[in-house]
Amino acid sequence: MTLPLCSASALSQLQFYATATYPCSYLEDRTARSQVAAPAEIVNTDIYNALVQQGFRRSGPFIYRPHCDQCQACQSIRINVQDFEASRSQRRAWSQHAELLPTVIAPDFYEEHYALYTRYQKARHEGGGMDLDDVAQYDDFLVKTNVNTRMVEFRLPSPDKVCGELKMVSIIDQLDDGLSAVYTFFSPEPQQNYGTFNILWQIQLAQTRGLQHLYLGYWIEKCQKMSYKTRFKPFELFANGKWTSA
Repeated sequence: MTLPLCSASALSQLQFYATATYPCSYLEDRTARSQVAAPAEIVNTDIYNALVQQGFRRSGPFIYRPHCDQCQACQSIRINVQDFEASRSQRRAWSQHAELLPTVIAPDFYEEHYALYTRYQKARHEGGGMDLDDVAQYDDFLVKTNVNTRMVEFRLPSPDKVCGELKMVSIIDQLDDGLSAVYTFFSPEPQQNYGTFNILWQIQLAQTRGLQHLYLGYWIEKCQKMSYKTRFKPFELFANGKWTSA
């Protein structure tokens, strides 16, 4: 693994281990393993930035990447935001939710966020385990962080200037070369396109900050749930130790 010199001393304190196998969340009848960086407590923003460049991802303080024995279907994906051009359907999604008002805040626990999160999980991922997350599990997953993380609230405008209705929350990590989309949850409504709108908003944020990439985690060609990620073009995939335009 090649890392910047500024990260070398801290990297020397890290160890990388492989987890035991567990059922794959994305491909039926397969097992998965992860490679984990430990101890997670010393992974600061500089180290995390270098690890993301090598295909790692964050779930709370847990820094990992796929490490399966006989499967390499998971590939890290990132959008080249400076060259991005929205498709017609993406422009429609942007117009549909353009009235939403974003507010960037520091990561913290809010009852309103947690209530929206539980509604989202029960509607979109019932039976997947996360629909049963209690406050402690939610806090570990989305609030606790050792890196440069921000939450973004998206609300409807309110005529009386009181906080409008909360529709969506995003957790985003700031990196040296881009943003990493950690997780987004939103109001489970029919005929909405909150997810697409949110990625477009993050692309715009990265562009205005002069950053090059938006990291979207992992993509699996045969997983329908992940097909939306390759609709944002141009994108690159990380495989065999390097990023390649797809």
